[in-house]
Formats: sequence, structure tokens, C-alpha cells
Amino acid sequence: MTIKTISLSCCFGGNVGFYQHQSRVCNGLMKFAVYQPPSPAVNLPVLYFLSGLTCTPENFITKAGAQKFAALHGLLLVMPDTSPRNTGIANEDLDDDLGSGAGFYVDAVQEPWKQHYNMYSYVTQELPEIIRANFPVSDRQGIFGHSMGGHGALICGLKNPGMYRSLSAFSPIVNPMISPWGQKAFKNYLGDNQTLWRGYDSTELVKQQQVPFPILIDQGSADQFLANQLMPEHFAQACAASNQSLQLRIQEGYDHSYYFIATFIADHLRYHAELLT
Repeated sequence: MTIKTISLSCCFGGNVGFYQHQSRVCNGLMKFAVYQPPSPAVNLPVLYFLSGLTCTPENFITKAGAQKFAALHGLLLVMPDTSPRNTGIANEDLDDDLGSGAGFYVDAVQEPWKQHYNMYSYVTQELPEIIRANFPVSDRQGIFGHSMGGHGALICGLKNPGMYRSLSAFSPIVNPMISPWGQKAFKNYLGDNQTLWRGYDSTELVKQQQVPFPILIDQGSADQFLANQLMPEHFAQACAASNQSLQLRIQEGYDHSYYFIATFIADHLRYHAELLT
């Protein structure tokens, strides 16, 4: 449970910290960022943000403008990396959508990935243990994410309905079994077992398991990945069929960028605060 502080900076009365630790789950060094609000509370609610392809713990915390609203609502934000790095796996850094920066929030079962690429267990088990051991937090947790991280947030929430009290996403990959990004990742990390694939596909998961609160999703209408990678209508149809409450907002003219996230981040933190506090 030992962590090393890389840097610490004041921000909106609280602080942004970057940390690293030796991960037993990923079998190597992992990094994450935390925003701790200016609150005297010792039982802060925790909100995890999962980033998308190619991102590091720095992208969201430096681009989304979330700290102001986390300070307002008294939320502790946690931003893990998107994959293990420098593991020694051949061609780990070759593609943007596989290996470094592209862990896809699954537990790999295929060689050579399975020794390190266990991001699902890292996000849902080891990282919360680290946070509880080192920060003044309660057991009230929420999770959200963007793109690949939106996929990660949805599957973590749906696979663990008692673990999180709020769940949202920006531009999530909701049906990775038929998305080119998802198919490439699943084939390499999980092999050909379609049962394993379905266990990491939110459109399939919501048919079997729902959460007792509304899910919030924002999607830009001008997103270049909307039609062939993201396909939010598939998730919406599955939610309707399974009576899962969903607020899917199509935001006219917005793309896949952090400009989109920054525009609607206040809404998401307000949504999470209402459920967590």
C-alpha cells in the first residue's frame, strides 16, 4: 500500500497530486493522479475517472477543468493510467489501440499480455485499496470515463452493482464486441472466447445486470467515431429492454475531444455529487 509522491500542486484550495506505486495486479510500476478538495471531512466520497486510448493520468486532470467542481462538491477525484507501461512486452508501444495506453480495462488471459495487463482488477480492486489506505475517503464511490474509459466505467459499474453509487460516461465504446477498437483489443487480450468478450461489453452486460440509479451518457453528434466505434444506440436499446434507467444526451456539434468533456464536466460532477453526497 506504499505510494510515492511525484508532485503536489495547490488547486482551487485543494491539491493535485501525481503518485506511483508497485502494483501486484499489473506486476510493475503504476501511476495515478488525485485531486483532493479543500474539505476538512475525513470521509470524502471518491470519484474515479477512466481515460481513453493513448491517455496518461495527466490528460483529464490538465484538460477537463474538473477540479473547480470537485472542490465545490467535496469530491476526491482519482485518475489512473490507461495501462501498464515499460513491461518489456515486444511491440507494446507499436499501436495506439493496443498495448501502452490501451489496456481496455480488461484482465488479459492471453500471452504475452496476461502477466501485466489486468486493468479491470487494478481499477476495481487494487487501486481502491491504495486510495483507502492513503487518503481520507469513505466507501461512497462513483465512476466515469471517456471513450475507452467510458467503456471501462460502464463495465466496472455493471459488473459490480454494489460497489459504485453513480456511473456516467463521455462518448463511451458501448459495444466493443462489434467495434474495431474493441475487437482488436479483445482478440489480443482475451483470445477467441466470445463468452469472455461478452463479460466486458456493456451492451451485453446491461441485459443481465442493472444498477439502481440512472446512468448518464453524453455523446457529441459530430464525433468522428460515432458511427463505427461508439454506437450509443445499441446501449440505449439494451437499457430500454432491460428497464435500466439511462439519460443519453446527444450534444449537437460536439466531437470526441476534451473540449467536449470540458463543456459538460460540471453536469457530470453535479450528477455524481447528488448520488454520492
